[in-house]
Amino acid sequence: MDSILTQMLKKYNPQNTEEKKNAIKEIIQEIVLCGLSRAGFFKKAAFYGGTALRIFYGLDRFSEDLDFSLMTQDSDFSLADYFPILEKEIASYGMNLTISEKEKSVDSGIRSAFLKGNTKEHILLFYADYNAGVAGSELIKIKFEVDVLPPAGAAFEHKYRLLPAPYEINLYDMPSLFAGKLHAVICRAWKSRVKGRDLYDYIFYLQQGASINLPHLKARLVESGVWDDEKQFLLEDAKRLLYERFEVIDYASAKDDVRPFIKNHDSLELWSADFFKQITEQMLK
Repeated sequence: MDSILTQMLKKYNPQNTEEKKNAIKEIIQEIVLCGLSRAGFFKKAAFYGGTALRIFYGLDRFSEDLDFSLMTQDSDFSLADYFPILEKEIASYGMNLTISEKEKSVDSGIRSAFLKGNTKEHILLFYADYNAGVAGSELIKIKFEVDVLPPAGAAFEHKYRLLPAPYEINLYDMPSLFAGKLHAVICRAWKSRVKGRDLYDYIFYLQQGASINLPHLKARLVESGVWDDEKQFLLEDAKRLLYERFEVIDYASAKDDVRPFIKNHDSLELWSADFFKQITEQMLK
């Protein structure tokens, strides 16, 4: 296996097949980021979401998708323009992955693409002596999305990584990332499956003592129809919206959602409306 991949694999100590798959996906995510950086993607876009939080701030859960936002709105933005350099970057590490763009719906502000490759092939690339049962037809899938019509008010910062090769990335700063997560907790249409990962990340932000980019949160809430653009938006308003949300969450479903993505499940036993309201009151001051 390529020595760069070996170096990247050293920080993992996977205990089972699922953890091995997640390690491979995370390494692919970082190769994608490096490729996008080389392609000039971050001159227009910024990285945000759970994977950004994991890679650059140490969130202790696996995150599946790569989420990006343009820095300024551009409905004509073409994600496919970056595919040739990205495909070349991925292939240079001996990986056999295809990239395809999802057909965008009318008036959608999101551009989506998928990286796909054979799971067994890549398990053997990274773990040559691993013979656990993986179906020959199983696919590694990594989705990445770009919001081409982002709400205003985000702030950005530049960070650097050394592996798989030195590269620079543009990402939301911590207060703007936190604003995006608060919006997800308050507004995400969870339907039949509660996304406990949002709640897990929310706790992480509180543990870090993160401040909130309130103008950006307001812009997101206005875009979702939850807040009137003419009204002032204060921290107390954010807390009230959170308290209302905490009252209606199905916490059993939330716990089921996040378990596959974390190693330590003990803290989930505390999850309840009262728990989330109390930690919010204590830490969002």
